[in-house]
Amino acid sequence: MRNTEYAIVDIETTGGNASGSRITEIAIIIHDGKNVIDRYETLVNPEKEIPLSIFGLTGINNEMVSNAPIFDDISEKVLEMLTDRIFVAHNVNFDYSFVRHQLEQAGFKWTARKLCTVRAARKIKPGLGSYSLGNLCNSLNICLENRHRAGGDADATAILFSLLLEWDDAGEINKMIKKTSEDQRLPPNLPPEDFNNLPEKPGVYYFYNQQKKVIYVGKAINLKKRVASHFSGHKINSQRQHFLRDIHGISFEVCATELMALLLECTEIKKLWPTYNRALKRFEAKFGIYQYEARNGYKYLAVGKLTKFQTCIHEFNSLYNAINLLRELSEQFEIDQRFCKYSRPEDGELFQNNDIKSLPDALLHNQQVDNAIDFLLNNRPTFAIIDKGRTKDERSCIWIENGHFYGMGHIPTDVSITDPSEVKNYVTPYKSNQYIVHLIFAYAEKYPGKVFFKKQFLNQE
Repeated sequence: MRNTEYAIVDIETTGGNASGSRITEIAIIIHDGKNVIDRYETLVNPEKEIPLSIFGLTGINNEMVSNAPIFDDISEKVLEMLTDRIFVAHNVNFDYSFVRHQLEQAGFKWTARKLCTVRAARKIKPGLGSYSLGNLCNSLNICLENRHRAGGDADATAILFSLLLEWDDAGEINKMIKKTSEDQRLPPNLPPEDFNNLPEKPGVYYFYNQQKKVIYVGKAINLKKRVASHFSGHKINSQRQHFLRDIHGISFEVCATELMALLLECTEIKKLWPTYNRALKRFEAKFGIYQYEARNGYKYLAVGKLTKFQTCIHEFNSLYNAINLLRELSEQFEIDQRFCKYSRPEDGELFQNNDIKSLPDALLHNQQVDNAIDFLLNNRPTFAIIDKGRTKDERSCIWIENGHFYGMGHIPTDVSITDPSEVKNYVTPYKSNQYIVHLIFAYAEKYPGKVFFKKQFLNQE
């Protein structure tokens, strides 16, 4: 291997991800640690249309690349210039993912150690307002010509790299390019200390963007291992690339058990609604059982979609579950089916209310409806799940009250609880939803030895 040399790379593309987009221009500048010793630049025919938005940004249009070489034709030259050199770029994972992907498509297996000049600048010149290439050039008086063209941006990155090498009294760049360095895998804008502070314990972690807004919430059995998994691998889809670029900070909350971490994750996603959380959002309740009284004095129970301006008796993730529970209530409390509405009339009600003869006594009927509502609200299981704590000096506690998730917390081991109501003094209230309740009831069934102060049965869910 030759003495350490660097391939400073910049590319322009048809879009934001390597799997669905192609390179339209590439510039590679070879740097020996002191001086630029070689340079290569060319337009590339992407063999697909260049969107107008990309033309507006780069100035590269379809006509300009029509007679340019395709990537396969330059792949050997690109590979030759990159081989045995450190791959350097501003926001390196973007350029690296495209080059690696297109080399693979050309039949070449290639990997390299990477150096991100965004991360290097943050370490060597901390405290600047912005680390985008344009703003760094303004801050450091670097001449930047032909912005958003591969050659112009690569030239500016090469000057920036030379300055960083000159200012790097602490040897940060040498640390960053070691094969075992965390900088080889951490997102460009994430402070290393945020990752280093993560414990190897169960809990919930939060990713923040540049504006300190939470963009992702996750749960883990091992916080450090789970967070590291987000940064490993070679996925090239646009969601991952944008996701990693948006991560500017991490915080975490240690939980005593995996179940508590899962419950906290659910409640935080519901509260914060982070941009990149998608999986748990599909469990958002959409339907409810409602009660209303008509002009004829009879009370009705109805299934309907949740709205912001109506309060329902009980929420459901699916219409099927809502209909089933209403059927069970009507049978258990002998409610006339003509007063149960299972769908909107235009969708075809399961039961028609055309027969106005032989109506039940209004007082008796309304009392039956009230009894059903009271049962649904006040006669469902109440219990606690007591488990290990975060330390040996405490126990964790999850409290279910009348079939709803009330909250969770920690009880000191030297506290003896005899009255179930005392448990609530040690838990933090959280908002319940059907998905969370389902998780808790499933856990209670699987681990009955951890269930305490049980009132009613666990067969209500």
